[in-house]
Amino acid sequence: MSIHGQWLEDKIAKNDAGQTIEDYLKTKWRIPKKTLHQFRMNKNVLINGEPLPWRNTLKEHDKMSLPFFEAEPNEITPYNVDIEILFEDEHVLIVNKPINLDTHPSSEQDQKTLLNAVAAYFQKIGLKTKPRHVHRLDSDTSGAILFTKHFVASSVFDQLLAERKINRTYIALVQGIIKKEDGIINEPIGRDRHHATRRRVSRTGQAAKTRYRVLKRNTAKNETLIELSLETGRTHQIRVHMSHIGYPLLGDTLYGGKRLKEQQQALHAIKLSFIHPFTHQRVSAVAHPTQQVFLPYSKLFSY
Repeated sequence: MSIHGQWLEDKIAKNDAGQTIEDYLKTKWRIPKKTLHQFRMNKNVLINGEPLPWRNTLKEHDKMSLPFFEAEPNEITPYNVDIEILFEDEHVLIVNKPINLDTHPSSEQDQKTLLNAVAAYFQKIGLKTKPRHVHRLDSDTSGAILFTKHFVASSVFDQLLAERKINRTYIALVQGIIKKEDGIINEPIGRDRHHATRRRVSRTGQAAKTRYRVLKRNTAKNETLIELSLETGRTHQIRVHMSHIGYPLLGDTLYGGKRLKEQQQALHAIKLSFIHPFTHQRVSAVAHPTQQVFLPYSKLFSY
């Protein structure tokens, strides 16, 4: 596999010979139907330099050229601020989002976000494309966020997220001492009709499932450090679920937590892992927390 300008070139291995072009793109590259249709209509998948019919079978040593890195306009205003890079290759970028920074703009005037910062980084390294975030974190939540570097990666990783093949691990400090060592909160979440931004556990809401385990109990401060993983990705899911069972996050005043000196909630996305759909290697990015509230527990974060 090599990159030449806008093209990713892939040499067909012996084990993959005999597949049709379409089947190979589906199985090897996991390219979704919508993107496959776009490739087919534009005839921009080449075999040995030729746009062949997709029912043709591939032979060992055939060279497939894919237009992954086609230049596109980047209309996102760059925000020149340092970002902490946790992992980077030709397809994706994983960064450690600080607190009090939105993942993406909420209006045309909002240009000081992580998305704008990544756009500035793309500009700096000469990447002629626009960044796309695969998921998001609340403004006052820090941690690992995944961005893609080209439109094919965006559609592929969106599909992986929907299939729950991107694993996200969080740490949080909650009020109170949790007695159980671990647990599962399986409660649907819907909008709170009395508050524009709040969510709540609701029988008519969307299915939501959160797993947690206790890392440390601090009886002197009446707080518990926990690790969490999500099986769904609902808005405010961890915050709603922990408040629902009586252990709101420290700093999360929207859901009953006591205010912290720093304007933040004690929630951090510490780890992001997946099997890379293009290289087939396991990627595991760890974002060590730097917030004051987590520093007394830093020796426990050996991920």
